[in-house]
Amino acid sequence: MAGKKGSVAVVEYHLLQAATKNFQEVHVLGEGGRGCLYKACFSEKLLAAVRRYEGEEQDIEREFENELNWLTKTHHQNIISLLGYCIHGETRFLVYEMMQNGSLESQLHGPHGSALTWNLRMKIAVDVARGLEHLHEHCNPPVVHRDLKSSNILLDSNFNAKLSGFGLAVASGIQNKNIKLSGTLGYVAPEYLLDGKLTDKSDVYAFGVLLLELLIGRKPVEKMSPDHFQFIVSWAMPRLADRSKLPNVVDPVIKDTMNLKHLYQVAAVAVLCVQQEPSYRPLITDVLHSLIPLVPLELGGALRITGPVPLALPSL
Repeated sequence: MAGKKGSVAVVEYHLLQAATKNFQEVHVLGEGGRGCLYKACFSEKLLAAVRRYEGEEQDIEREFENELNWLTKTHHQNIISLLGYCIHGETRFLVYEMMQNGSLESQLHGPHGSALTWNLRMKIAVDVARGLEHLHEHCNPPVVHRDLKSSNILLDSNFNAKLSGFGLAVASGIQNKNIKLSGTLGYVAPEYLLDGKLTDKSDVYAFGVLLLELLIGRKPVEKMSPDHFQFIVSWAMPRLADRSKLPNVVDPVIKDTMNLKHLYQVAAVAVLCVQQEPSYRPLITDVLHSLIPLVPLELGGALRITGPVPLALPSL
């Protein structure tokens, strides 16, 4: 490690090359819209994850600086820790703590199919909600992540989930006139797509899509034919409204493995989060407290709440 910028090390490029065996495919942990995430072995005791930024130069530079900026000042158990960065010619790299189980996307939709149990999925949902709650409620100013998706949720060896991908994150409350409309198709809230309105409720919508992904096992957008795409939200909404059909919609991997009351609760939370009208969506804090009781104590569901669940859930 060559030097420091604040608490983050500047890493020399040749060290990254050696640690990833020249970015070999076997070292790929996951792929996002902005390039690959690699497993890096710096020594027997130091493993890390390296994201290589790829794409249009100007956008990459801006997103790289943005992520570096947010992660050097945002610290939480469910937000990825940044160890270092590297600038090599036109290429940018960020070095994170090692996340042995890669991205949620690779776990859910990878070539080997998903091995995630119902309880692990609920734990991941709670971890993500905790990370978002920190951004929305405990950062000053509050932060809108703006690119919440399964490829930006990274999982450690115990399947603890951490948010990454802060390249598009912005401080909440600022007028976003200069912000280029961006995000990932399938996760982007309708009011942001149509009017450019961006609030913490935009993240809540994306969280709802993530919940549907965990529940159903489908990708947010699936290409059915060259000019026809199936969106998980429009596909799922009518099916989630019928309790008797709900168990048939669930990912076959987890079908019949959960308490039905818990299934109805999660489906109801997802329905609330993906409401078209932002004001109908709950705050992430309320979402978190409605999901915590569904996670077994040994998986971190210890913050059980007493009294009624704060969310007014629609009857499914």
